[in-house]
Amino acid sequence: MEPSAPGDRPRPGEEAAPVADGGAGTRLDEIVVTGAREHNLRDISVEIPRDRLVVLTGVSGSGKSSLAFDTIYAEGQRRYVESLSAYARQFLGLMEKPDVDHIEGLSPAISIDQRGVSRNPRSTVATVTEIYDYLRLLFARAGIPHCPHCGEVIRRQTVQQIVDAILSEPAGARALVLGPMIRHKRGEHRQVLDDVRRAGFIRVRVDGEVHEVDEAPALDRYKWHDIDVVVDRIVIPEAESEGRDELRQRVADSAEQALALGEGMLVLAPEGRPEQTFSEHFACPSADHPPYSVGEIEPRNFSFNSPHGACPACTGLGIQMQIDEELVAPNRTLSIAQGGLVPLQRLATSLSWYRRRIEALGAMHGFDLDTPLADLTPEQWRLLMHGTGEERIPVQYRTRRGHENRYEIRWEGVLTNLERRYRETESDWVRSDIERYMVAVPCPDCGGARLRPEMRAVTVDGRSITDVAALSVADAARWIEGLRGERSPLGARERQIARQILQEIGGRLSFLRDVGLEYLTLDRAAATLSGGEGQRIRLATQIGSALMGVLYVCDEPSIGLHPVDNQRLIRTLTRLRDLGNTVLVVEHDEAMMRAADHVIDLGPGAGEHGGRVVATGTPDEVAAHPDSLTGAYLSGRRSIPMPTARRAGSGESLTVRGAREHNLRRIDVEIPLGCFVGVTGVSGSGKSTLVNEILAKALAHELHGARARPGAHDAIEGLEHVDKVVVIDQSPIGRTPRSNPATYTGLFTLVRELFAQVPEARARGYKPGRFSFNVKGGRCEACSGDGYNQIEMQFLPDVTVACEVCHGRRYNREALEIHFRGRSIADVLEMTVTEALELFEAFPRPRRKLETLASVGLGYIRLGQPATTLSGGEAQRIKLATELSKRSTGRTLYILDEPTTGLSFSDTESLLRVLQRLVDGGNTVIVIEHHMDVVKNADWLIDLGPGGGESGGRVVASGTPEQLARRPESASGRFLAEVLSRHGPAEQPPRLRAAGAAPEDAGAGIGTDANGRRPGAAATGRGRRRRGARAPGAGARSARKR
Repeated sequence: MEPSAPGDRPRPGEEAAPVADGGAGTRLDEIVVTGAREHNLRDISVEIPRDRLVVLTGVSGSGKSSLAFDTIYAEGQRRYVESLSAYARQFLGLMEKPDVDHIEGLSPAISIDQRGVSRNPRSTVATVTEIYDYLRLLFARAGIPHCPHCGEVIRRQTVQQIVDAILSEPAGARALVLGPMIRHKRGEHRQVLDDVRRAGFIRVRVDGEVHEVDEAPALDRYKWHDIDVVVDRIVIPEAESEGRDELRQRVADSAEQALALGEGMLVLAPEGRPEQTFSEHFACPSADHPPYSVGEIEPRNFSFNSPHGACPACTGLGIQMQIDEELVAPNRTLSIAQGGLVPLQRLATSLSWYRRRIEALGAMHGFDLDTPLADLTPEQWRLLMHGTGEERIPVQYRTRRGHENRYEIRWEGVLTNLERRYRETESDWVRSDIERYMVAVPCPDCGGARLRPEMRAVTVDGRSITDVAALSVADAARWIEGLRGERSPLGARERQIARQILQEIGGRLSFLRDVGLEYLTLDRAAATLSGGEGQRIRLATQIGSALMGVLYVCDEPSIGLHPVDNQRLIRTLTRLRDLGNTVLVVEHDEAMMRAADHVIDLGPGAGEHGGRVVATGTPDEVAAHPDSLTGAYLSGRRSIPMPTARRAGSGESLTVRGAREHNLRRIDVEIPLGCFVGVTGVSGSGKSTLVNEILAKALAHELHGARARPGAHDAIEGLEHVDKVVVIDQSPIGRTPRSNPATYTGLFTLVRELFAQVPEARARGYKPGRFSFNVKGGRCEACSGDGYNQIEMQFLPDVTVACEVCHGRRYNREALEIHFRGRSIADVLEMTVTEALELFEAFPRPRRKLETLASVGLGYIRLGQPATTLSGGEAQRIKLATELSKRSTGRTLYILDEPTTGLSFSDTESLLRVLQRLVDGGNTVIVIEHHMDVVKNADWLIDLGPGGGESGGRVVASGTPEQLARRPESASGRFLAEVLSRHGPAEQPPRLRAAGAAPEDAGAGIGTDANGRRPGAAATGRGRRRRGARAPGAGARSARKR
């Protein structure tokens, strides 16, 4: 988020003066964009009303982000940077001027997109929102320090406070004022006693007994000792006695002497009463543990990014990398010779010195290299992994000449060896190789709290700062309210100090609740947040800044938000608008569109077929526009259809047992196979944890040998029914312009092979590598195959110009002379998918990949379009097309996390057709989704909740969409019932059809499945069913009965 061009706003009652901008007068009630041509925009002009909530919508690839971010925001940022000095500009990463004639009435712009989530492992929700900064200040100013050893409160006192405490003792009491010199230390301490004698003191207390200095006993140097100097002996006078003032001055002098001797510590030993320890510093008076004191407490002491507060062992990260036995030996049914120890797999074919060592270890402790690892006793396993310590093991071997030699070794252990090599190596390759067997575990010193123990011992209302950071936003808000309330546990002084701090923290927590993030914990790592969560956090931060006259540009803030939370987000955006800001939102959500003051619909298609303004106006005006595809869905003229039938599934299922990662409550979840399965629930209910962290990682580990450790669970049953898992998300298909749809899908390899088979190419001896723009040979060396050169301009923006040698075609003259059916390799990269399909019609392998790209609605994209210019929806559909083009086994599990992100109504309809096609092939598709048009198309739903965070993590309901809609306790069910009601009575579900059957089953009557059975027979378990088949959820019901 960066500020951009400042714009002057008229004060109330003043008339706005026109401001020159490219020769045109600025209209202060509108932002006027003229001649926008960035990316696929078709020289459009558009007027955006100021101080309104404006929604930009349209199909994926229609130019929404190009207009909002790459044109309006980019121009605002550029103007702001140009207002700085040339010296300042040279340090900034500048944006080049967008391709637009001019923009009038532009306000300072702040971008709130999905790419700004910090990946720094030190960033948390609390640090990103600045809540942690205020917490550090609260604990530094109002916190009560405790001793980390004994837990006692430690306070510091002035001499005056100490004197008043001494004189508050009962009248007539006798007491000694002591200066502690030695506390719990071994030694004879002769020098200490000599120093006391020279200082003129008469008495000392040694190990609790008072002696004259000259008669002090000799001390045993091997025992612990305490030595206190008797500074004064006093009798407490009556409160109204005449000598009280004189004694006060005497006690004050004695206290100063005792504090000087005790380095800030003083002990009062009343006769017949417990001793009291006073301190000028934060120091623990107890002698039962090593001396402990802490200096002046500052906010920096609570920062895990500062050496003053960070745990020394983990430097504030809270985790340490550690060799994991499960990764070193993932399959213990194998022996060492069979490669059971992955880092030592080369031992199976090598007679190395390391192999001889393991053989010697086994010979001494009763196993050999052919013993399955699972058969080793716990003691044998411990010796193999962690070493034998000081025990020596004899190693015998025969030389090539037949001589028998013998030597002894200390076996350090497989894990110990890896840890030592990782610690000592200077080779990056060795380090990265060993990291494959390492996992992040909580720091053993701080337990993942990140801070030093002395800072974790400072409390407010009995909670340390790490305890507060571990709370969810909702719980933290309640705690703050308790501190601010009438029954606050804080004292009057602390309450006065903390009043403003608590107000700031409470406001920020309130904003996070308003955008639907009350389930997040404050110590949640920012890197684990979804794009939508990160965007809403920054949105809440902006509300807290209370700026006016700003243009906010948001990119789909409703991503990852359940419909039940959507109204709160809309209220947040309208609050921003009501502060006097213009809110421009790129959005596909129907509720957001209907709440907007103004809607701009771009299209009519995507890519080259888009980039135009189709309709603009209020939501009702856009809905009534005959040419607007979005309007057709808003008005009900078009809708995403219901499936003709619900699949019965293959009769098999995957069952996750005892899922308990994060907020999951040790739940059992059964997922029917051969179905389109939807996982629903409010934000933070545990959907991604269940599907991505547990199911996907466990399947990838079992089926593909992935090293990522799955989340905590007991077991997954039914793995034998799946032979492949594919996770399809919306991450970019490439992070450099060299990556494109052709290279990602593997199509470009096939194209290069075809070019290499052209007679002219064969005559010249060209191989497929000659037609790659990534390696030397056929690429243009002047631009290294980029097609452009970037010229650095110091304090001006870098200029990108087409290569003057190849003129942007990426290849040298020799490569471009080879033609396939009249087209060069550069011409092919410039083709759209539809055009390339005609060119390669007669070639099955490339045709198959092109057909799948066209089937997911990507016929408009160019084969060589840089991956960095693709939207999230386009990237996801390219991944889908890549999987579709592969041979399906019919036993593949596809996992998609919110696949409708960035997709319009029509794009969602296209996506659903692709997903249904995958399931019709016998595969299983699991989607995590909030979009009710996708949810209503699922065969089976699993709804988690009922709330987010601590109030979630349970299975609220499971069943068909119709069954879920009848469950009032399900938040998803309530919204689903409303959607289903538009398609007819929810009590009449579509008929069931078998897995793998085509959507339209000939001969199947209404209300029956493909085999002519009633839906109730398969869904309830009554009636006939083919052998082995069972309804989705049947296993879960029987498991609950057991």
